[in-house]
Amino acid sequence: MKKITALLLLFFACNALFAQVEEQKGLEAITIESIKGQLGFLASDWTEGRAVGTKGAYMAADYIAAMFQTYGVKPFGDQVYSRPTRAELMAGIRPTASKSYFQSFSLIEYEPGDEQQLSVISGKPGSESSIEFNFKTDFYVNTGSVGQSGKAGLVFVGYGFQDEEKGYDDLKKVDLKGKIAVVLSGFPGHRDSASVAYKKFVPMDRYAVSRVRGSRYGNLEKAGAIAIIRVRLDIDPTLTWASNQIYPVKGNYYEADQALNNYYSTRMMMPGKEVGVNLPVFSITQRVANAIIAGTNVDFEKFEEEAAANPVPKSVELSGKSIAFKTTVKSKIVKARNVVGFIEGEKKDEFIVVGGHYDHLGKHDGWIWNGADDNASGTVGVMTLAKAFMATGKKPERSVIFAAWTAEERGLYGSKYFVEKAKENAMNVVLNLNYDMISRDTESDSAKNKAGMSYTKANHRIEETTKQFIEKYNLNLDVSYRASDRPRGGSDHAPFAAENIPVFYFMAAMHPDYHQPSDELNNINWEKMLNIIKIGFLNTWQFANSDDWMKTDAEAEK
Repeated sequence: MKKITALLLLFFACNALFAQVEEQKGLEAITIESIKGQLGFLASDWTEGRAVGTKGAYMAADYIAAMFQTYGVKPFGDQVYSRPTRAELMAGIRPTASKSYFQSFSLIEYEPGDEQQLSVISGKPGSESSIEFNFKTDFYVNTGSVGQSGKAGLVFVGYGFQDEEKGYDDLKKVDLKGKIAVVLSGFPGHRDSASVAYKKFVPMDRYAVSRVRGSRYGNLEKAGAIAIIRVRLDIDPTLTWASNQIYPVKGNYYEADQALNNYYSTRMMMPGKEVGVNLPVFSITQRVANAIIAGTNVDFEKFEEEAAANPVPKSVELSGKSIAFKTTVKSKIVKARNVVGFIEGEKKDEFIVVGGHYDHLGKHDGWIWNGADDNASGTVGVMTLAKAFMATGKKPERSVIFAAWTAEERGLYGSKYFVEKAKENAMNVVLNLNYDMISRDTESDSAKNKAGMSYTKANHRIEETTKQFIEKYNLNLDVSYRASDRPRGGSDHAPFAAENIPVFYFMAAMHPDYHQPSDELNNINWEKMLNIIKIGFLNTWQFANSDDWMKTDAEAEK
């Protein structure tokens, strides 16, 4: 019995030693020279800012696929077929199917057409008067994906703000079906931080307030509105409509001979079986706003003051007022592609997905948005984890997919497409690691080692594991942790979280070069980036080879 016990102890000791050696081999593959070389190419002028569907994006995708192949990571993209020559066909050789590194899909890119109409109508049928306003003089419109037209009455819905927990809902007592919603920008008390409303809605959870504000147009659409009139009282909207607009570039200003092609002037969506019309959102000048409320009891300025002092919804139908509108749209199909590879595990049908987006904002008028931090840094993190996993020399228990997403900047479409297909194919995806902007510092980060990690609250051992590895390997990282039931936000973990797939997501810092041409290599904190990649590898290697992290507290107690 003693011999058996000794042998078992020796067996477990050997296993622990081998695991330590494998872990160490993976870490040794993560080098500063490697990440500098990869980031240097992805964020170079050759890739032209990696905008979706452009030559630079295709070049970047080819490079990422080549690196996966170099490391020995297998392709996990679409099926491709060989094309035998005529002589080969005559000899009986037939096309064969194999996987590629690319997952291709189409997007619709659209923007407002040349003709847009907006009329404010006052009076009752039979005795109406109409004021016709001009596009880019008195209004601008973010169209839906197709042209639309209509005429309908108006409902003032305050800020369109809803906070169920605090008992506030601007949409509760009004009927928006078939109507046009008039909505103020902001939320109760947003312009007065000392106000009752601001203190009620903001200090406890700024992120929740931001999410509520961000989803309100969707809520107005669900409530039945056919269009939205957006009123801003704090900023003159015409400042961005001027035909001779002066544009900021790299912290300076210059005036182009022609208007700068604004990356945000076009939008994208996935094609679908339904029209999927998004509501047109009209931004208007003060004189259009005054024409809308003339002869009614609504006063926008007074409403803001009262809402700040006493946040009570005062939504109301604007009697005797309606709007007629027409929007036109220019659109085209754009081909896009994710880059996906995988390492097959002992469990062939259980997957961890390591991802980060490789697209950025492209180039305009001779300037290139190279996006060194956003998100060439995260893409290098994904490639480096693939390299480290292969360097361990061990087949992981779970299969691991390594993915470089496209179209994150246009609406998370690359990761959304992957998650949709995974769901259709009943893939068992158990975890997602997302890397986005992992290489910069904030001005307040004097130690230059701060980073953030968001993760799924039910899997809190993700945080414990992270802390243990940081201590074990003495990584110079000061990580702030944020847990939530379904981590949201504008990055590629969100589609996974929406399907109840556990996630953890690293981001180093938000900085002044965000979405600017100045997001360049010279600003990278290489040590921080290296350490975030290392902790991502250590965590993912652990999660790929163990089960404890998956258990909730209730499950662990059983």
